[in-house]
Amino acid sequence: MATQQIAAVVLAAGLGKRMRSSLPKVMHEVAGLPMVAFPVQAAFEAGASRVVVVTGHGRADVESFLRRRFGHKVAFALQAEQLGTAHAVLQARRAIEDFDGPILILYGDVPLVPPDLLSDLATSFREKGAMLALATCHLDDPLGYGRILRGDAGRIVAIREHKDCSDAELRIKEVNPGLYVVDRRYLYGSLGSLSANNAQGELYLTDLVELAARKGLVVGVEAEAAPLRGVNDRAELARAEVAMRARIARRWMLAGATLRDPASTFIGPDVEIGVDTVIGARVELRGCTRVGNRCRVDVGCVVTDTEVNDGAELLPYSVVTESRIGKAARIGPFAHLRPSSDIGEQAHVGNFVELKKTVLGAGSKANHLAYLGDGVVGEDVNVGAGTIFCNYDGFGKYTTTLEDGCFIGSDSQLVAPVRVGKGAYVGTGSTITMDVPDGALAIARAHQVNKEGYAEKVRARLKAKKAEAAQAVDASEAVNAPVVAPAPVATVPSGSAGRAAPAAKAVRKGKPAAAAAAAAGKDRSKSAASRATSRTRRSPRRSRG
Repeated sequence: MATQQIAAVVLAAGLGKRMRSSLPKVMHEVAGLPMVAFPVQAAFEAGASRVVVVTGHGRADVESFLRRRFGHKVAFALQAEQLGTAHAVLQARRAIEDFDGPILILYGDVPLVPPDLLSDLATSFREKGAMLALATCHLDDPLGYGRILRGDAGRIVAIREHKDCSDAELRIKEVNPGLYVVDRRYLYGSLGSLSANNAQGELYLTDLVELAARKGLVVGVEAEAAPLRGVNDRAELARAEVAMRARIARRWMLAGATLRDPASTFIGPDVEIGVDTVIGARVELRGCTRVGNRCRVDVGCVVTDTEVNDGAELLPYSVVTESRIGKAARIGPFAHLRPSSDIGEQAHVGNFVELKKTVLGAGSKANHLAYLGDGVVGEDVNVGAGTIFCNYDGFGKYTTTLEDGCFIGSDSQLVAPVRVGKGAYVGTGSTITMDVPDGALAIARAHQVNKEGYAEKVRARLKAKKAEAAQAVDASEAVNAPVVAPAPVATVPSGSAGRAAPAAKAVRKGKPAAAAAAAAGKDRSKSAASRATSRTRRSPRRSRG
């Protein structure tokens, strides 16, 4: 790193129209942080004793974030109207007017900029007695970049912005990525002489290079192009994200951690990982998470702002936020530790167990399907499956306290505020509303009654009820069944010519099916009575005797 003190100016005032967002471009996140954090951090790592960030669009958001992250070490200058890069640097003059060293200039939308390159720029500037030092790189497709123009001796003589290039200059592959170290007196003595007579009508910072080349030496430091590419749209943002994640993953693998699938693993820039720790595929370690030595974080875990101590194990798909996990503790699978959970040494939190603002003492276990909220659990406590700390009454949160060595049976509800004493035992299925003394047995459930021989009576009653219900369904279906019209009569019986069946007549007249059936029955009764009368009249009377 450079030994001479430098000040840095980070240009972060632009809106970033190609991002198509109401969020300022530099506030879009890379690896979980707004991208402006990375060039500011790189400047500090390169030896900058003071960093001034020039803000404009979304000024309040940008400055608020940087103050939280860097505190008083960062100063700000406002570019209210964006009139070019030179105009932006001019706005920082007051913030560094008492500084007597060289000025490092870089952009807030280049998150991958290496601190070592910035240090090399400062070193070249100092050792070669240059008036200005800048980074250069070569691109196969230099579209949009300013071209480096060199004289006969190979020295840099100017930079020409893409829109102002001639056809011959457009064929140049050496470009300007926008990193400079400039003598402060020359910088602010020359900015006032720049002209906006160019294609964009702006004050170009690149015009300083041509002025410096006339007055003194301009040196270039060749650099790799990929880390110096700016982010201008969402596709470039995604590319920067992939590159940053790969850089962070490599850093921790070289430090002694094992990453099962680095490409699918997310590790935030502020995370720390100990040696011999194994990180599974699709794990996300976010925020200021600290993972100790010889830990195992298995597939799909998401850990945020959490301290994981040596030898702890997180089984698959556990989610942990703002908590502490003690040495050799075991979490999961599918466990959820919400903020302010504190898991003691060798404690167990098993599958589908959720904790919130709860201390689980050393050696204690909650292995299955439980909710422990606002609790203080001592050492060597067993919490059975289905246990619930009933901590909320709709208005306030209350504490459940389980002293050392107590046993909570499965499917118990502990209605807070409540205390279960040391070594006490709560029977399975209990609802505990009062404190349980040390060593006591608490049972709070309905009284069980056994009726001998009653099971068959119950079965018979239920069977009859089921059959009755089935009959009701059958009857309902019969009443609501559709009526099918009778088939045509092929022959007419003797003596019935010219007469239609009464039921058919009724149906043709539009009567309901039930009425038609009744009419048919009535007609059959009349026909039978008529035939009986006829036979009586034809038969002679028998005399008595």
